[in-house]
Amino acid sequence: MRKLILLTVIAATVFTSCSSRRGTTGGNRSTKRPDKVITDERLVKVYSTNGYVERFKAIAVEEMNRSGIPASITLAQGMLESANGNSALAREANNHFGIKCHGGWMGKTVAMDDDAPGECFRFYNSAEESYKDHTEFLKRQRYAFLFELDRNDYKGWAYGLKKAGYATNPKYPELLIGLIERYGLDRYDRGETVIAKAQREERIQDQIEAKESQPMVQKQAEPTKAPLAMKIYEVIAGDTLYSISRKFGLTVDEIKILNSLQGGDLKPGQLLLVSK
Repeated sequence: MRKLILLTVIAATVFTSCSSRRGTTGGNRSTKRPDKVITDERLVKVYSTNGYVERFKAIAVEEMNRSGIPASITLAQGMLESANGNSALAREANNHFGIKCHGGWMGKTVAMDDDAPGECFRFYNSAEESYKDHTEFLKRQRYAFLFELDRNDYKGWAYGLKKAGYATNPKYPELLIGLIERYGLDRYDRGETVIAKAQREERIQDQIEAKESQPMVQKQAEPTKAPLAMKIYEVIAGDTLYSISRKFGLTVDEIKILNSLQGGDLKPGQLLLVSK
């Protein structure tokens, strides 16, 4: 009797085990989880030009209302200097304006290659912080005359930034104006009344003078050259995206993203951003 019971138990166990295996292997119904799960937090957001404008137009307008810098100028600078938010500096440090650590910067920093290996750039916790610091960066004596312009005078600001030495590229104003007019960024600019303009100018001038009265240690940290030396290449006859990519150590796709190019056609005299 004991043998009969033992055989019955063994048979039941074998049957159960076989049924279990059939249930887990048949019909691709395995419940095993993958070893690694890629979450949305690890995906890299790639902005198109229009996508970049939509994402940052609100903060650009906010900074215009706070300081008088045309929203179109701020957006165009961000687009140009961060490759529509796709540059390594923008992705890894939320730095959309290529501002380095000089000027008495006491915040977080990140080291990246630019004019020299391992240069010190400002690190921000968010892109919005970068936009706000861009405004503060311009609140200094070398740019003071710009705040006397109307806040919808984007052409005056574009040429004024070059005059003040913001960028070393001689065609910097044309690059900004070209972006503004191509994408209609001036639709975010707003004029202001005479009284409002006078009040804003006085407020900004007081803030600039307050900076000038800071200790000499910080004043000596002011840059003696442009805060950003963009690498711009002028296309010549016979150039292709591939030949240019080889020349500057980029991929064809990187050049397309940096310059919002859809196709591969180039024209002599065309300007391309070739720095990440």
